[in-house]
Amino acid sequence: MSYSKEKWKGGTLLAPVPPALVTCRDNGNDNVLTIAWTGIINTIPPKTYISVRPERYSYDLIRNSGVFAINLTTEALVKACDFCGVRSGAKVDKFKETGLCASDAFSIDAPILDDSPVTLECMVTDVIELGSHHMFLADIVSVDVAKELIDPSGRLALEKSGLLAYCHGEYYSLGKRLGSFGFSVRKKKKKRRK
Repeated sequence: MSYSKEKWKGGTLLAPVPPALVTCRDNGNDNVLTIAWTGIINTIPPKTYISVRPERYSYDLIRNSGVFAINLTTEALVKACDFCGVRSGAKVDKFKETGLCASDAFSIDAPILDDSPVTLECMVTDVIELGSHHMFLADIVSVDVAKELIDPSGRLALEKSGLLAYCHGEYYSLGKRLGSFGFSVRKKKKKRRK
């Protein structure tokens, strides 16, 4: 199918994106906020980013501490994910209000969500002031994975966790598998004759 298109002015219409729950701490103050503007930017060394508005409560926590954790979200976390994106940690204890369980990270001084199947522990390397948002570039210093999702061969079966996607103001659970990396060029196995 091809589409007939019309031109709109430049904007932030890229979808889907991961609605991640970002956890942070500074001077004993813990918070969790929802960030959709995140992704992987480099493999070696492993690097990521989050973009945060300077007026957000968590902005100073992250800027001062230099660390944060990206917690992937699942269908079971959709309500908490939405709540943490529309309420400020300056006014409410989002952990208490949502029932999210947190524990200390392995490698950084920040909380991580026990409810998340995968957490990326991150150390800020650069802050780029872009305008409405500032981008925190970070090294991924640890990846914390749910033991329950590791299959007998040691592979992380993340597809079994029910990950969320955010698309144009709506939350979706990831659906059926359509292929795997390289499937379009992979040679088909020949059937053996008996």
